[in-house]
Amino acid sequence: MNCKVSIIMGSTSDLPVMRKAADFLEQMEVPFELRALSAHRTPAAVEAFASGARERGVEVIIAAAGMAAALPGVIAAMTTVPVIGVPIAASLDGIDAMYSIIQMPPGIPVATVGINAALNAAVLAVRILSLSDAPLAARYNAYCASLSKKVEKADAELASITDYKFKTN
Repeated sequence: MNCKVSIIMGSTSDLPVMRKAADFLEQMEVPFELRALSAHRTPAAVEAFASGARERGVEVIIAAAGMAAALPGVIAAMTTVPVIGVPIAASLDGIDAMYSIIQMPPGIPVATVGINAALNAAVLAVRILSLSDAPLAARYNAYCASLSKKVEKADAELASITDYKFKTN
């Protein structure tokens, strides 16, 4: 089984957030890897990972960034594989990490999801992969249908609330 998505974090302290990405990729049956690499503490390892990602078959990289928040941008500078950055609320409520990821120079794009939004990073990765993988697209479409069903069920449950005098539905 070849890895299609790499989930990279600066340290395992990011795992509680990034686990949501791993869980979704597992649900969608997408082969992935979990790695701890630091743009500042292990720059040579980051360079080796990023420069060899495409040759290893990696099609999307999800990179977490807290505190100094350099990891997604550094990886994007060293590969042509799409990089999705997840700002981690490690300090300043994650705003500093978000700004660091979204303010990339021209030619070095990093797609960015919301703060601690690792699930959305994995959803975006699956959307990218499903463009060329029909079975994955079918699994993703079923997931999307399940989201609609959840909202329809919630709406029906709200309609059954009767303890308000002025509620009209």
